[in-house]
Amino acid sequence: MSKPAKPRPATVPDNRQLDLPLFAGAVDEEALAPAAATAPLRPDRTPNGVKLRRLTLSGRTLEYGLKRSSRRTIGFSIDGSGLMITAPRWVTLADIETAIAGKERWIFAKLAEWQTRVEQRALPRIEWRDGAEIPYLGKPVRIALASAHASLVFDAQAGALALALPAHADAQQIKDRVQGWLQTEAKRLYGERLAYYADKLGVAYKGYALSSAATRWGSCSSDGRIRLNWRLIHFPLSIIDYVVAHELAHLREMNHSPRFWQTVESIFPEFKEARHTLKHHPPELLPAL
Repeated sequence: MSKPAKPRPATVPDNRQLDLPLFAGAVDEEALAPAAATAPLRPDRTPNGVKLRRLTLSGRTLEYGLKRSSRRTIGFSIDGSGLMITAPRWVTLADIETAIAGKERWIFAKLAEWQTRVEQRALPRIEWRDGAEIPYLGKPVRIALASAHASLVFDAQAGALALALPAHADAQQIKDRVQGWLQTEAKRLYGERLAYYADKLGVAYKGYALSSAATRWGSCSSDGRIRLNWRLIHFPLSIIDYVVAHELAHLREMNHSPRFWQTVESIFPEFKEARHTLKHHPPELLPAL
């Protein structure tokens, strides 16, 4: 059997890392050429010092942050804090306002999506009691209290997690015990999958850790350290394998070039379907643990 190819050295400094975003739309950006001029804007500032401006569009007031940069076009990005415009230093405020007006429908639609996400995150997802269900590797697992066992017991065939807690245990106790089990399972399983795919690819990583990041499923630094979001344990194994293969592929290609995706495909041919699932599975649809 031939020896696995040695990984090519990373082409970026050791303090860099590449992330796998938690969901599509974390940053929606479109670049537009400057447009024609119209009316002035009213300035203000956000707490972090970014200039805040207001504009009335179709009877609705829109607030947005404005940052100047050396980029050549006007960029739009939307996240939980609202609309951010990044514009060349030479573009007038009137040009920026006209560009915003041209994207009015897109902007308000994206802002509405983010508002929905915020509202849904605020809703309770699980009632922490006997009989509650949580997703584990893509399947529901039922929580059982007042177990006769002296410790936590998971029955994979029955899809049941028996906790050594009394029937009257409070919600926080149950939640803490279940979350601890999920994270322990994630640590164990991720280690197994990393070892398997690292061997397939012929690379070595320096270590891995669990992440609770709100914006990414995984990350890989150029010095070979990998972080994986523990909430991946809610998904089927194929999704976990995709994220593992994705991060390990960065040890060959510290970018998202065609060669990077070829590397991912070489060890996980089904990556496109898994990638689509993650891109279209916003975090508010995961249980609020």
